[in-house]
Amino acid sequence: MRFPTLTAACMAVAALALAPALAGAQSSGEFRTPWGVPDIQGVWHSSGNVPMERPDEYQGRTTLSDEEADARRAQVAARDEELLLAERRETVAGGSVGAYNNFWMERGAPTDRTSLLVDPPDGRFPPLTPEGEYAKDNKPRGDDTWEDRHIWERCVTRGGMPNAMFPRSYNNNFQIFQSPGWVAILHEQVHETRLIPLADLPPVADAIGEWNGVPRGRWDGDTLVVTTTNIHPDVSALQPWSAFNSHSGSGEGMVLVERFTRTAGDTLEYEIEVNDPQMYTRPWTVAYPFTDLGQPIYEYACHEGNYGMEGILTGGRAEDEEEAAAKKSR
Repeated sequence: MRFPTLTAACMAVAALALAPALAGAQSSGEFRTPWGVPDIQGVWHSSGNVPMERPDEYQGRTTLSDEEADARRAQVAARDEELLLAERRETVAGGSVGAYNNFWMERGAPTDRTSLLVDPPDGRFPPLTPEGEYAKDNKPRGDDTWEDRHIWERCVTRGGMPNAMFPRSYNNNFQIFQSPGWVAILHEQVHETRLIPLADLPPVADAIGEWNGVPRGRWDGDTLVVTTTNIHPDVSALQPWSAFNSHSGSGEGMVLVERFTRTAGDTLEYEIEVNDPQMYTRPWTVAYPFTDLGQPIYEYACHEGNYGMEGILTGGRAEDEEEAAAKKSR
């Protein structure tokens, strides 16, 4: 069961239809919608060139100096250019295709932040619970069936919440639409839309889970606060290789609290608090800015899993046959 499929589709269309009328509703330098709430609409981009956890060399510091930030941007730009040149030199017919090469990457310029994690204050994930430690050492990967594979690999979702909001190597873009009583967030990857009601609706039954959870939004001054529950249990079970959604996946009963604040015409400050008592000994918070992309989002079509899945499962069956033959020969 998925919630709320029909309502989500209808509201997405409504939000898109309203968007032209809502754009640029500003007065006296304030960004407001015609109905008076903060206007956070736009196409927003984040940088994947900031580490999730704070490196040892920056302990005790949340930001870099202007000189350090400029130096890091120059270093990253030079590195990316060298990677592109190296791949052009080394590409040969029939060689390993690997993953995407650097031509397709759009990590973005580093900000002055020393880490995406801002709480705990040391910019590191808090200690895991015993259950979290067990999950870390017993990651559910396999190739018995397609259901063993990651939901991102299967082109189902980018990874569910909170993964869907964290920046990576490419496609770190989303578009926000607003209408009275609703906010819609269209993610470039994997072209999914989160529909957030701005109303005190009754809770959804625990048995109902969504890949991105069930959100409820409200305004706290000029900040949109979104609380998300009912995250599908398969998000936690199938997150083993994602260092962004913790080191070991996420637990059932996780609650997320997001905050969106427009701090300037081209900047949207984002914060998300992850409450995951099953996996972590305390909550942790990630914060970073989004900037105005200045161009539209283009369609992202995920299909690699449709082709790769056959090869993955075929390879798994071949390994099974080899193991069976080896046992038989003993």
